Amino acid sequence: MAPDLHRIEEAARLIASARAAWALTGSGVSTASGIPDFRSPGGLWELADPDEVSSMNGFRRNPAVFYSFWVWRFQHMESAPPNEVHTLLARLEAQGRLRGVITQNIDGLHQRAGSRVVFEVHGHVRSGTCLLCKSAYPMTEIIHQTETLGLAHCPCGGLIKPDVVLFGEDLRPDFARAWAASTEADLLVVLGTSLTVWPVAGLVPHLSALGATLIIANREPTPYDDRADVLLRGDLVATARLLGEALEVNVDA
Repeated sequence: MAPDLHRIEEAARLIASARAAWALTGSGVSTASGIPDFRSPGGLWELADPDEVSSMNGFRRNPAVFYSFWVWRFQHMESAPPNEVHTLLARLEAQGRLRGVITQNIDGLHQRAGSRVVFEVHGHVRSGTCLLCKSAYPMTEIIHQTETLGLAHCPCGGLIKPDVVLFGEDLRPDFARAWAASTEADLLVVLGTSLTVWPVAGLVPHLSALGATLIIANREPTPYDDRADVLLRGDLVATARLLGEALEVNVDA
Protein backbone atom coordinates (compact mmCIF):
# COMPACT_ATOMS: atom_id res chain seq x y z
CA MET A 1 0.00 0.00 0.00
CA ALA A 2 1.38 3.41 -1.03
CA PRO A 3 1.48 6.14 1.61
CA ASP A 4 -0.98 9.04 1.23
CA LEU A 5 0.84 11.97 -0.43
CA HIS A 6 -1.07 14.62 1.50
CA ARG A 7 0.00 13.01 4.76
CA ILE A 8 3.57 12.72 3.51
CA GLU A 9 3.59 16.46 2.80
CA GLU A 10 2.19 17.23 6.25
CA ALA A 11 4.79 14.96 7.92
CA ALA A 12 7.56 16.66 5.94
CA ARG A 13 6.27 20.07 7.02
CA LEU A 14 6.34 19.02 10.67
CA ILE A 15 9.87 17.63 10.38
CA ALA A 16 11.11 20.74 8.60
CA SER A 17 9.65 23.06 11.23
CA ALA A 18 10.62 21.04 14.33
CA ARG A 19 13.08 22.49 16.82
CA ALA A 20 13.96 19.22 18.60
CA ALA A 21 12.85 16.14 16.66
CA TRP A 22 13.61 12.57 17.70
CA ALA A 23 12.93 9.24 15.99
CA LEU A 24 11.78 6.06 17.73
CA THR A 25 12.34 2.93 15.63
CA GLY A 26 11.44 -0.75 15.83
CA SER A 27 12.03 -3.94 13.91
CA GLY A 28 9.83 -2.91 10.99
CA VAL A 29 12.55 -0.45 9.99
CA SER A 30 15.00 -3.29 9.28
CA THR A 31 12.80 -5.79 7.44
CA ALA A 32 13.78 -4.26 4.08
CA SER A 33 17.39 -5.06 5.02
CA GLY A 34 16.47 -8.74 5.24
CA ILE A 35 16.06 -8.88 9.03
CA PRO A 36 12.66 -10.36 9.99
CA ASP A 37 10.55 -8.68 12.63
CA PHE A 38 8.95 -10.48 15.56
CA ARG A 39 5.17 -10.27 15.51
CA SER A 40 4.14 -9.94 11.85
CA PRO A 41 3.02 -12.98 9.83
CA GLY A 42 6.21 -14.91 9.10
CA GLY A 43 8.00 -13.15 11.96
CA LEU A 44 10.36 -14.76 14.45
CA TRP A 45 7.70 -15.64 17.00
CA GLU A 46 6.06 -17.94 14.47
CA LEU A 47 9.35 -19.88 14.37
CA ALA A 48 10.15 -20.20 18.06
CA ASP A 49 8.76 -19.72 21.55
CA PRO A 50 10.09 -16.38 22.82
CA ASP A 51 10.27 -17.78 26.34
CA GLU A 52 12.75 -20.38 25.11
CA VAL A 53 14.93 -18.20 22.85
CA SER A 54 14.50 -14.63 24.10
CA SER A 55 14.08 -14.75 27.86
CA MET A 56 16.70 -14.75 30.60
CA ASN A 57 15.10 -17.82 32.14
CA GLY A 58 15.27 -19.63 28.80
CA PHE A 59 18.90 -18.64 28.31
CA ARG A 60 19.92 -20.00 31.70
CA ARG A 61 17.75 -23.12 31.32
CA ASN A 62 19.01 -24.12 27.87
CA PRO A 63 21.70 -21.84 26.46
CA ALA A 64 22.38 -24.22 23.58
CA VAL A 65 18.86 -23.68 22.24
CA PHE A 66 19.32 -19.92 22.54
CA TYR A 67 22.63 -19.97 20.68
CA SER A 68 21.42 -22.32 17.95
CA PHE A 69 18.49 -19.98 17.24
CA TRP A 70 20.30 -16.66 17.43
CA VAL A 71 23.97 -16.88 16.50
CA TRP A 72 23.57 -17.20 12.74
CA ARG A 73 20.92 -14.45 12.92
CA PHE A 74 23.43 -12.24 14.73
CA GLN A 75 25.91 -12.94 11.91
CA HIS A 76 23.29 -11.95 9.36
CA MET A 77 22.58 -8.70 11.22
CA GLU A 78 26.26 -7.80 11.12
CA SER A 79 26.37 -8.18 7.33
CA ALA A 80 22.96 -6.71 6.46
CA PRO A 81 22.96 -3.37 4.60
CA PRO A 82 21.11 -0.29 5.85
CA ASN A 83 18.05 0.69 3.83
CA GLU A 84 16.45 3.98 2.86
CA VAL A 85 14.77 4.44 6.25
CA HIS A 86 18.11 4.28 8.06
CA THR A 87 19.65 6.59 5.47
CA LEU A 88 16.88 9.19 5.77
CA LEU A 89 17.27 9.40 9.55
CA ALA A 90 21.06 9.62 9.35
CA ARG A 91 20.92 12.44 6.81
CA LEU A 92 18.27 14.35 8.72
CA GLU A 93 20.54 14.20 11.76
CA ALA A 94 23.52 15.36 9.71
CA GLN A 95 21.46 18.33 8.54
CA GLY A 96 20.49 19.24 12.10
CA ARG A 97 16.82 18.38 11.57
CA LEU A 98 16.85 15.35 13.87
CA ARG A 99 18.45 15.15 17.30
CA GLY A 100 18.93 11.39 17.17
CA VAL A 101 17.39 7.92 17.15
CA ILE A 102 15.97 5.86 19.98
CA THR A 103 15.86 2.30 18.71
CA GLN A 104 14.56 -1.03 19.91
CA ASN A 105 16.68 -2.71 17.24
CA ILE A 106 19.88 -4.57 18.04
CA ASP A 107 21.30 -4.75 14.51
CA GLY A 108 23.45 -1.58 14.44
CA LEU A 109 22.07 -0.50 11.06
CA HIS A 110 21.41 3.07 12.17
CA GLN A 111 25.10 3.55 12.94
CA ARG A 112 26.15 1.90 9.68
CA ALA A 113 23.91 4.33 7.81
CA GLY A 114 25.69 7.23 9.50
CA SER A 115 23.54 8.08 12.53
CA ARG A 116 25.72 9.36 15.34
CA VAL A 117 23.27 9.76 18.25
CA VAL A 118 21.68 6.34 18.71
CA PHE A 119 20.23 5.05 21.97
CA GLU A 120 20.08 1.24 21.74
CA VAL A 121 17.54 0.56 24.46
CA HIS A 122 17.44 -3.20 23.83
CA GLY A 123 21.19 -3.63 23.42
CA HIS A 124 23.23 -4.70 20.40
CA VAL A 125 24.96 -7.67 18.76
CA ARG A 126 28.51 -6.31 18.72
CA SER A 127 29.61 -8.01 21.95
CA GLY A 128 28.72 -10.18 24.91
CA THR A 129 29.39 -10.31 28.65
CA CYS A 130 30.22 -13.14 31.04
CA LEU A 131 27.39 -13.57 33.52
CA LEU A 132 29.85 -14.35 36.33
CA CYS A 133 32.93 -12.15 36.05
CA LYS A 134 31.47 -9.54 33.64
CA SER A 135 34.36 -9.86 31.17
CA ALA A 136 33.50 -8.51 27.71
CA TYR A 137 33.87 -10.46 24.47
CA PRO A 138 33.47 -9.44 20.82
CA MET A 139 30.69 -11.16 18.91
CA THR A 140 33.33 -12.85 16.72
CA GLU A 141 34.55 -14.80 19.77
CA ILE A 142 31.00 -15.78 20.75
CA ILE A 143 30.31 -17.00 17.21
CA HIS A 144 33.59 -18.96 17.10
CA GLN A 145 32.85 -20.72 20.38
CA THR A 146 29.27 -21.59 19.47
CA GLU A 147 30.28 -22.92 16.07
CA THR A 148 32.90 -25.19 17.63
CA LEU A 149 31.43 -25.98 21.06
CA GLY A 150 27.74 -25.13 20.83
CA LEU A 151 28.09 -22.71 23.76
CA ALA A 152 30.12 -19.64 24.64
CA HIS A 153 31.95 -19.86 27.97
CA CYS A 154 34.34 -17.55 29.76
CA PRO A 155 37.54 -19.10 31.24
CA CYS A 156 36.01 -18.41 34.68
CA GLY A 157 33.28 -20.91 33.82
CA GLY A 158 30.47 -18.42 33.31
CA LEU A 159 28.20 -18.31 30.30
CA ILE A 160 28.74 -15.45 27.87
CA LYS A 161 25.48 -13.71 27.04
CA PRO A 162 25.21 -11.41 24.03
CA ASP A 163 24.67 -7.78 25.00
CA VAL A 164 21.00 -7.81 24.06
CA VAL A 165 18.14 -7.31 26.49
CA LEU A 166 16.15 -10.49 27.04
CA PHE A 167 12.69 -10.80 28.56
CA GLY A 168 13.11 -10.71 32.32
CA GLU A 169 16.07 -8.29 32.21
CA ASP A 170 16.16 -4.59 32.96
CA LEU A 171 16.68 -2.25 30.03
CA ARG A 172 20.15 -0.91 29.37
CA PRO A 173 21.20 2.55 30.67
CA ASP A 174 20.53 3.88 27.15
CA PHE A 175 16.82 3.86 27.98
CA ALA A 176 17.20 6.29 30.88
CA ARG A 177 19.48 8.43 28.72
CA ALA A 178 16.96 8.40 25.87
CA TRP A 179 14.12 9.31 28.22
CA ALA A 180 16.08 12.27 29.59
CA ALA A 181 17.44 13.43 26.23
CA SER A 182 14.06 13.40 24.51
CA THR A 183 12.17 15.26 27.25
CA GLU A 184 12.41 18.55 25.33
CA ALA A 185 11.32 17.00 22.04
CA ASP A 186 8.73 18.95 20.09
CA LEU A 187 8.36 16.14 17.52
CA LEU A 188 8.59 12.35 17.78
CA VAL A 189 8.70 10.33 14.56
CA VAL A 190 7.78 6.70 15.26
CA LEU A 191 8.81 4.20 12.58
CA GLY A 192 8.27 0.46 12.28
CA THR A 193 7.21 -0.41 15.80
CA SER A 194 3.96 -1.89 17.09
CA LEU A 195 4.34 0.14 20.33
CA THR A 196 3.36 -2.85 22.43
CA VAL A 197 6.67 -3.47 24.22
CA TRP A 198 7.07 -1.59 27.49
CA PRO A 199 8.60 0.48 28.89
CA VAL A 200 9.88 1.77 25.53
CA ALA A 201 6.36 2.27 24.19
CA GLY A 202 5.75 4.57 27.15
CA LEU A 203 7.88 7.23 25.47
CA VAL A 204 5.00 7.95 23.11
CA PRO A 205 2.30 8.93 25.65
CA HIS A 206 4.97 10.57 27.81
CA LEU A 207 6.23 12.91 25.09
CA SER A 208 2.75 13.45 23.71
CA ALA A 209 1.58 14.56 27.15
CA LEU A 210 4.52 16.99 27.29
CA GLY A 211 3.29 18.59 24.06
CA ALA A 212 5.37 16.86 21.39
CA THR A 213 3.83 16.47 17.95
CA LEU A 214 3.59 12.82 16.89
CA ILE A 215 4.11 11.14 13.52
CA ILE A 216 3.52 7.37 13.43
CA ALA A 217 4.60 5.37 10.38
CA ASN A 218 3.84 1.66 10.62
CA ARG A 219 2.28 -0.99 8.43
CA GLU A 220 -0.15 -2.08 11.16
CA PRO A 221 -2.20 -0.11 13.71
CA THR A 222 -0.62 0.77 17.06
CA PRO A 223 -2.24 1.51 20.43
CA TYR A 224 -1.34 5.19 20.07
CA ASP A 225 -2.63 5.94 16.58
CA ASP A 226 -5.34 8.16 18.06
CA ARG A 227 -2.62 10.44 19.47
CA ALA A 228 -0.83 10.85 16.12
CA ASP A 229 -0.90 14.22 14.39
CA VAL A 230 0.06 12.41 11.18
CA LEU A 231 -0.50 8.70 10.63
CA LEU A 232 1.38 7.06 7.74
CA ARG A 233 0.37 3.60 6.58
CA GLY A 234 2.20 1.58 3.96
CA ASP A 235 5.66 0.34 3.11
CA LEU A 236 8.32 2.12 5.17
CA VAL A 237 10.90 2.27 2.38
CA ALA A 238 8.33 3.92 0.10
CA THR A 239 7.46 6.28 2.96
CA ALA A 240 11.15 7.16 3.46
CA ARG A 241 11.63 7.82 -0.25
CA LEU A 242 8.60 10.11 -0.41
CA LEU A 243 9.62 11.95 2.76
CA GLY A 244 13.11 12.32 1.34
CA GLU A 245 11.72 13.87 -1.84
CA ALA A 246 9.49 16.24 0.13
CA LEU A 247 12.39 17.26 2.36
CA GLU A 248 14.93 17.32 -0.51
CA VAL A 249 17.00 14.62 1.17
CA ASN A 250 18.68 11.96 -0.96
CA VAL A 251 17.98 8.59 0.67
CA ASP A 252 19.92 6.44 -1.80
CA ALA A 253 22.64 4.48 -0.04
